[in-house]
Amino acid sequence: MKIISFIYNLLWGDIFTIPLPGGSEVGISLLILLLIPAGIFFTIRTRFLPVRMLPEMIRLVTEKKSGEKSGAISGVQALIVSTATRVGMGNLVGVVAAISVGGAGAVFWMWITAIIGSATAFIESTLAQLHKEKDPLYDGYRGGPAYYIHNFFAKGKEKSIIAILFAVSGLICWCGVSQVISNSVTSSFENAFNIPPLATTIVLVLISAVIVLRKNTTVKVLDVIVPIMAVFYFGLTLFVIINNITLVPDVFKRIFMDAFGLREAAAGIMGAALTKGVQRGLFSNEAGSGSAPCAAASADVDHPVKSGLMQALGVFIDTLVICSCTAMVMLLAPESAIAGKEGMTLLQAAMQHHFGTAGVVFIAVVLFLFCFSTFIGILYYARSNVAYLFGDKMWAQTAYKIVALAMLFIGGLAAYTFVWDIGDIGVGLMTVFNIIALYPMSGQAIRSLKDYERKMREKANKKAAV
Repeated sequence: MKIISFIYNLLWGDIFTIPLPGGSEVGISLLILLLIPAGIFFTIRTRFLPVRMLPEMIRLVTEKKSGEKSGAISGVQALIVSTATRVGMGNLVGVVAAISVGGAGAVFWMWITAIIGSATAFIESTLAQLHKEKDPLYDGYRGGPAYYIHNFFAKGKEKSIIAILFAVSGLICWCGVSQVISNSVTSSFENAFNIPPLATTIVLVLISAVIVLRKNTTVKVLDVIVPIMAVFYFGLTLFVIINNITLVPDVFKRIFMDAFGLREAAAGIMGAALTKGVQRGLFSNEAGSGSAPCAAASADVDHPVKSGLMQALGVFIDTLVICSCTAMVMLLAPESAIAGKEGMTLLQAAMQHHFGTAGVVFIAVVLFLFCFSTFIGILYYARSNVAYLFGDKMWAQTAYKIVALAMLFIGGLAAYTFVWDIGDIGVGLMTVFNIIALYPMSGQAIRSLKDYERKMREKANKKAAV
């Protein structure tokens, strides 16, 4: 326990603090120290790609699919898989917690983190495409950080120690996340419908098992679930905004004033707003952690940059859209409706204010969709890491799925914070090992981007000539 606590504090605890006006301070953890400079560096190296290439990202989503190879998925399907795992519990309670501690200003810093994080997502996902390989077990392709880290560090050896450490960290993280997922779902269903946790857990595990234990079913299910849950949640938020349209200008005023401490009341919480906003953004969109590249590598696209751009768009979808939806639902609720509440009960109280008793039901359904899609999405990620560690052996793939399902069952009945800490350590270590490779390998992604932009110009010139 001491070792686990030491590693957890090393990754997530404050290494040092920076004092701010008003008596507040900003705590800087190792992961913030790694991810924020990386995001800024890659944003500059890509010539502000998140803003400059946003129209192209959106165009690619609507682009007509090319004929994918047998078993391979399209770039849009890879985006759906990564969105399924990004959009989860953190988009609900995580955002609420950030605002509770850091005030409305946390939302602004969450947005800024998404913009620079999307450049990191582009680099890692483009690298995953450049280093992908054929997948004999599931057909199509596989890859991710374990594979491009291996190609950079192995130097002819059969395995790379850093790549092994990344793969193991990922598998540990995803098992821990499985417990968080089921515990969140059972708690919300018990509050909304008075359904015993055991009943919810059994149904959740059985449905998940039917999907993940069948070959190549995951993407088909996510193709249906993800658009439905995103549109449903966005629709609920749009209703709230329209119903409270006169309050919206004041909400944005609070966000910007709290973010910069422009009023006396905000000066004391500016540090908390910055810290919590950045943390929420970093660990909701997963940019830099190396998760999404596992999906990006499996896409069958005619240029590696296409997959990178779509994963960069995924960061925007997660943070600028879904997280902002939760923020608006909460900030448009009066203080009297949410006073004294925290976490899921706070969000349920806000939803109850906007929709009456139906609001509690709405948020339970949304949480189920978010968490369920996250679970089957992370097992899709796990394919590549399991294959890197154990080779092309289906028994290893099945064994990991069974372990994850067991963790899903245990988490639905009891909350073991020890295992949750292990999950947080896993994602932290993934990020450390991934960032080690991203800096020296980023030149490959930049060269690929320049090639893609050259082809874009040539295509535009031909159209102009015609």
